[in-house]
Amino acid sequence: MNSFIEELRWRGMLQDMTPEIEEHLTKGMASAYLGFDPTADSLHIGHLVGVMTLLHFQRAGHKPFALVGGATGMIGDPSFKSAERNLLDKATLDHNVASIQGQLSKFLDFSGNTSNKAELVNNYDWMSEFSFLDFIRDIGKHITVNYMMSKDSVKRRLEDGNGLSFTEFTYQLIQGYDFYHLWKNENCSIQLGGSDQWGNIVTGTELIRRMGGGSAYALTVPLITKADGTKFGKTEGGSVWLDPDKTSPYAFFQFWLNVSDEDASKYIRIFTVLNQETIEKLEAEHSEAPHLRILQKEIAKQITIMVHGESEYEMAVKASEILFGKSSTEDLAALDERTFLQVFEGVPQVQINQAEYAELNTILDLFGEVTQGVVFASKGEARKMIQGGGLSINKEKLGDPNATLNLTLLQNKYLLVQKGKKNYYIVEVK
Repeated sequence: MNSFIEELRWRGMLQDMTPEIEEHLTKGMASAYLGFDPTADSLHIGHLVGVMTLLHFQRAGHKPFALVGGATGMIGDPSFKSAERNLLDKATLDHNVASIQGQLSKFLDFSGNTSNKAELVNNYDWMSEFSFLDFIRDIGKHITVNYMMSKDSVKRRLEDGNGLSFTEFTYQLIQGYDFYHLWKNENCSIQLGGSDQWGNIVTGTELIRRMGGGSAYALTVPLITKADGTKFGKTEGGSVWLDPDKTSPYAFFQFWLNVSDEDASKYIRIFTVLNQETIEKLEAEHSEAPHLRILQKEIAKQITIMVHGESEYEMAVKASEILFGKSSTEDLAALDERTFLQVFEGVPQVQINQAEYAELNTILDLFGEVTQGVVFASKGEARKMIQGGGLSINKEKLGDPNATLNLTLLQNKYLLVQKGKKNYYIVEVK
């Protein structure tokens, strides 16, 4: 098995590291932590690089700590932000922390009796014990203002004219103390993070040196961008979340399925645990037939199963096939309501009530006054389309306009009408 550093290096997940960290990792099991900002009750895919870093750390035999910033979340990290964020109350933060732990458990092993099982820690547990005077007396005296002002995250905010509140200015000191606390109490000698966190992390190594006379190490991973230079993890609808109520498994699957070839080669290394040989074989197959999107399909499969499970992945695949016509009535009926509506988001809809629907006798009646102007302009147009074999309802092709209307409603309330190859409509019976 590759060492942790070697694993990150070939996967393109290594940005910077302090000297001697590789040697430190050869001396037996080490502990490292990575922080998560609990300002929402779900992680999004922008967090996944850090999550995968912890996963590889644990797979290499080391002990990962996931730190949720219950205290720092009340302040807000100024690193490369253009303005100060809203502060959250403790009840909201507690809810967010619990939700994030559930998501992390899909990647990290928090159970069992192994010495390197993952642990979740919340910096509120130790920061809440400090008074302001205690903190500035016992911690603040070890780091100079000059040192704090030299950080790029601070200088950038001062240079762009937006300024920086004292609250935000203290963030690096509090994060630095987190590292010191975990070093002292948990023998945690490494902090991991994104490249924008380098300044905050080395503040922690400096505190450990000055307060404890000890050695600690930093390692950062690159910030991921798309090949076109736009921000990774953002769509027109906003962030792609791990919570299925914020981003459905189908939409999550589609995000990965639609990445560019250039990005796919990068993402399959970062967001899956497939080994180098397997990935290089997939890349060779992909290059021979790019139109089959082999890389994208494999990334979408691996990460959707990891986040949402096998059954949600299979449903997302079925849903995708429905749009491309490779499906049956049974496949359509197998979709849950959320996925069905997600697949056909934006298609024209018409609603009829139960009483009106009960009075319809034939297929043609469905396209009379009740739905006229939405699917067809007239019954005559509908008759002609049905007789020509150009109409399907619930993926069943219809040929006789006078056939009895005896259709099973999807989810007991929907009919999916397909006119031609690409025109879909939803009839909702309320």
